[in-house]
Amino acid sequence: MSLEDKIRKILEDNGFPLSEEDALKFSTYLKELQRWNKVHNLTSITDEEGIIRRHFLDSLSLVKCFQDLKVEWRKRKIADAGSGAGFPGVPLKIYLKDFDLYLIEAVAKKCSFLEYLKAKLGLRWEVLCTRAEDINTKFHILVSRAMGELEDIYPILEKLSSEYIFVLKGKEIKKEWLEEFKFNLYEVNLKELPKSYILWKKLK
Repeated sequence: MSLEDKIRKILEDNGFPLSEEDALKFSTYLKELQRWNKVHNLTSITDEEGIIRRHFLDSLSLVKCFQDLKVEWRKRKIADAGSGAGFPGVPLKIYLKDFDLYLIEAVAKKCSFLEYLKAKLGLRWEVLCTRAEDINTKFHILVSRAMGELEDIYPILEKLSSEYIFVLKGKEIKKEWLEEFKFNLYEVNLKELPKSYILWKKLK
């Protein structure tokens, strides 16, 4: 089975049908991530299936969340804070397409990868190579997966967003996040992943 077919099968089995063009983009993304990772250590997950499931599929869980909550993402400015090697922002861009993406990342080697990847995939996004707390722009939707402890980053996330905040937090949820920061919980149930949660909040 080709890499493209493997990606299509895993994503389609979990409710994310892919065109041939999108499967090729995900395949290119995976290969480039592995290639760069040998030198730059962008991710600790390096095997094909791990990248497909724990990076691509996990990122796309936001699509289900948007759909179920009836979040309007088309034509919106979506920022990915602490994007790292592009998760969850780049998989969302490949799959959803019709929004403006901003990748916020402070580590120079990761910014270089994101700039290179943009050209390689023929997609458009803006890499903001700086710390999230130094940005004064607001975005309609703010997503984040691996930026740090929620207690530390919440004021930054709220400052950057005008409509929604979504934080992918895996399966460990603290009660105070819901009580103190007034987040709601969205439960992610995908065939290929353990049950996990997305914290979300509508700001207006």
